[in-house]
Amino acid sequence: MSFEIPKTQKGVIFYEAGGKLEYKDLPVPTPKPNEILINVKYSGVCHTDLHAYKGDWADHVPLKLPLIGGHEGAGVVVAMGASVKGWKIGDLAGIKWLNGSCMNCEYCELGNESNCKHADLSGYTHDGSFQQYATADAVQAAKIPKGTDLAEVAPILCAGVTVYKALKTAELIAGDWVAISGAAGGLGSLATQYAKAMGYRVVGIDGGEGKKELFEKCGGEYFIDYTKEKDIPAAVVKATNGGAHGVINVSVSEKAISASTEYVRANGTVVLVGMPSGAKCISDVFDQVSKSFKVAGSYVGNRADTRQALDFFARGLVRSPITIEPLSDLPEIYQKMADNKLLGRVVVDTSK
Repeated sequence: MSFEIPKTQKGVIFYEAGGKLEYKDLPVPTPKPNEILINVKYSGVCHTDLHAYKGDWADHVPLKLPLIGGHEGAGVVVAMGASVKGWKIGDLAGIKWLNGSCMNCEYCELGNESNCKHADLSGYTHDGSFQQYATADAVQAAKIPKGTDLAEVAPILCAGVTVYKALKTAELIAGDWVAISGAAGGLGSLATQYAKAMGYRVVGIDGGEGKKELFEKCGGEYFIDYTKEKDIPAAVVKATNGGAHGVINVSVSEKAISASTEYVRANGTVVLVGMPSGAKCISDVFDQVSKSFKVAGSYVGNRADTRQALDFFARGLVRSPITIEPLSDLPEIYQKMADNKLLGRVVVDTSK
């Protein structure tokens, strides 16, 4: 099998943080010896992409400029570097946030590649999936089963893997209550489904039109609308008869993150996922010690987490609540995301 690869393609690029997002003709990249070239069909739009575009984390991790964002790309392998093994032309492949790591440090040896100090990040330090053709490290690229709906699977490659890893970090058992802050967003809607599939009871916190309906459609049990409920911690404690055994914070609200330390159950775990710029998680020391709860950070998953998260999707236990929009509409999508007006996940069609 072979594909005719063009010299140019359409993509969205920006030349300075917060600058103009330009939908334009761009050269098709050539894969390095360790890379595959993927004809990206669809790409999910993640809140991390908005952070990257705005340069929110540039003080922590230098941002590549100019940059083509995106890290939830799903498509077809059309070319490979000379040293690539385990792939063939025509395979379905996914682009993840973690594009590559050194594979030699302590973190990589333990399967914590995302913590590698030399990690290469799609749509941040490496041009990502908001283009029709993108390169990916062959070791870290996700293997997508043949026949998979590429639009629906795209959000699993980051949002799905991320929340699945966060739920594992919470160390819950079947029947436990998990509270998801930001439960009807792109990550939260998937977190609700993974939690349900893993046997947990889910209380969701979010606000805005259609959020309760989406949460319940995803299998959530009890919804708290923060625009109507004045005392969120008390509401969670009441709904769960004592507090959530685990909390997954995918919200980018600093206030919501700190509030989660008030409604977690004794011996439970607060998991931090969303990373609002400059935010702090404030926990009352007496309360944390006396209740013996943990606050843990959870970054993106490793290759095993990716395989497992994709398996939930392949078995029909998790579905992506998506809206498909043209790639050329990315500036408008970012604005809606910033205004908290998106339900579920937006996936862009790179052909438009």
